[in-house]
Amino acid sequence: MAQRHLDPTDPAATGPVPADALAAYLRAQATEFLRALRLHRETGGGAAGATAESLDAARALRRSARRISGSLHTFRPLLEETWAEELRPELAWVSGTLAREHAYQDRLERLLLALQRLSPQTPARGDAVTARRGAPAVALPAPALPERGTGTGNLTVGAAKAGALLDRQLTLARTRAHSAALQALGSARFHAVADKVAVLASDVPLTPAARTTDLREAARAAEERLTDAVAALPLVTAGSPYNAAALAAGLSPDPSPHPQDAPWHQVRLLLRLHRYAREVLHGAGEVPVDVRLPAAGRALDRHRDASEAAAAAAAAARTPRIAPATAYALGVLHADQRHEVEAARFAFQQAWLKQPVGAGRGGGDPW
Repeated sequence: MAQRHLDPTDPAATGPVPADALAAYLRAQATEFLRALRLHRETGGGAAGATAESLDAARALRRSARRISGSLHTFRPLLEETWAEELRPELAWVSGTLAREHAYQDRLERLLLALQRLSPQTPARGDAVTARRGAPAVALPAPALPERGTGTGNLTVGAAKAGALLDRQLTLARTRAHSAALQALGSARFHAVADKVAVLASDVPLTPAARTTDLREAARAAEERLTDAVAALPLVTAGSPYNAAALAAGLSPDPSPHPQDAPWHQVRLLLRLHRYAREVLHGAGEVPVDVRLPAAGRALDRHRDASEAAAAAAAAARTPRIAPATAYALGVLHADQRHEVEAARFAFQQAWLKQPVGAGRGGGDPW
């Protein structure tokens, strides 16, 4: 018989969770932020050839900034309003600025790997083309593409030039993002954020009413927002490997963001807020778990990456005066990434509809 899902927001599952748990969580994340910032500076995070340690420090910096910002959003009624509303968007700015360079690099690697897969004769760009971490193979049939060496061979001819064009455009974007991150980390704005986080590491400004408030109320609201957003998704359509309407819309020449993607991106953000709220409630002890969350989170990350990669391929295809074969290869690449978007939606649908049961040890963030 299946185990009953242990809902941490259910009053029958656990006792009240006091505001001290939120204060402890925020202090821990603030300490992690400051530790990562110190390590980032010590390992030369601003250098062009950043070490693995500095890259890990930048990821830790973004991770703690996201958790503090997300917790300030979810539990804002329990925190001093002016302070929380000033700090939360600043932490989101820090996280977004630091993530941009990494996102461009990942996008380039994803697109070059896809070109290599679609046209095996296309030379890879050295060691830069490496397998993406945490992206399992999609168990779906590949989109119908012309076979290499048949007809005019446009895909084989244009793939190398398409790769070179993407390399130039995304490397330039990554370089600009790197410069913007350096400028941000040296700015008075960032130093003001770091000063506020340093204060947070020792003093969390809770409201007087927070002392008698159960944190599960705010956590339950975060879970309900996620549940409502997922309920609005076309999961039945996503249950089919090919969403013909979405693929057709994905081939539109309209440069605006794909209209079907926004609700999925919103679910990804709400899923993160839900996870952070659970972390606040449970810390690293023995906790009820929702086995859907890791796989669902990875699927939505893949969805975001593939949709942004498809947009990059479409933007490159609009470059003036490129050869028809190059434009053709970019079009095939765009269709391939939109297919990946649909595969990620299918993976999310399978993960989310699993029975959320089980109990295990908390701690550790798989993403």
